[in-house]
Amino acid sequence: MYKSVVKPLLFKLDAERAHHFVFDNLKRAARVPGAAATLRGLYDYQHPSLEREVFGLKFRNPVGLAAGLDKNAVLTDELASLGFGFVEIGTVTPRPQPGNPAPRLFRLPQDEALLNRMGFNNDGAAAVAARLRARHNRQLIIGGNIGKNKDTPNEQAGDDYVAAFEALAEVVDYFVVNVSSPNTPGLRELQDKKPLISLLQQVQARNQARNQPRPLLLKIAPDLTDAQLDDILEIARETQLSGLVATNTTISRAGLATPAGQVASYGAGGLSGRPLRARATEVIAYLHRRSQGALPIIGAGGIHSAADALEKLAAGATLVQLYTGFVYEGPALIKQINQALT
Repeated sequence: MYKSVVKPLLFKLDAERAHHFVFDNLKRAARVPGAAATLRGLYDYQHPSLEREVFGLKFRNPVGLAAGLDKNAVLTDELASLGFGFVEIGTVTPRPQPGNPAPRLFRLPQDEALLNRMGFNNDGAAAVAARLRARHNRQLIIGGNIGKNKDTPNEQAGDDYVAAFEALAEVVDYFVVNVSSPNTPGLRELQDKKPLISLLQQVQARNQARNQPRPLLLKIAPDLTDAQLDDILEIARETQLSGLVATNTTISRAGLATPAGQVASYGAGGLSGRPLRARATEVIAYLHRRSQGALPIIGAGGIHSAADALEKLAAGATLVQLYTGFVYEGPALIKQINQALT
């Protein structure tokens, strides 16, 4: 029904408007008695063999929602009803910010891709934390993806990440440090070895001072060289990271079916979806091989089918995340992946 009826209607709308339309209507539908049970009956597939224990957390299945879709944690209960094993909210910054000017989200249907330059638009850490405290489904694993505010200089970035961490520490199950989005000016400079070690050490120091430290992960770009990926692994060991998320969106425009002029007219931004599948899998396989499987990896990038998810897991991912594939394929994709894994 999604691909034959709902998706064609949504794709007639501007991409960001369609996003808000779906969120508003899912929230509205959830208030109808029995709606959550109906969604679970349609999409939620459970089996004991799907359970995974990763960095000390028990996931009911390995299929999660990537950060960027539910930035402000407004739909976590409803997303749990669709069958996700975990949901990563954010990217969340310490202070609210509007993000980049619209239009800032574009579809490339010929490539089953999205191009975005949202710019960490979010309600701020305090508002997001309040929503998570009020959620009903306490079994769903929640990841907190954190970043810095646009107007915070890179030299003070650590303060922002620590502030976001502190605000969310009681309401999320794991954290992901995001320094790999291409949509905040200068952010990817923090992926360089020296500033990244400093930033992660600041967050980890605050984390380890807690009675119950949270698993701390790093989200990386698919555009890193092998030498840079080796640096990431060294940094992960030095700062005692619990895992990696591979990968974020790409700045590459290689191999697209969409005409180059059309893509150029959309301007800068990160590309996600099918064109990212192969490179994301290569990065996962490289990290898994070089770390000898010692570092858990959440695989993301171009998962549009159960076969795509199985490819990521075979390459070395422990868990997988959907975003663009979820937009193009709908919630049935979650169930298809979980069924393929049993």
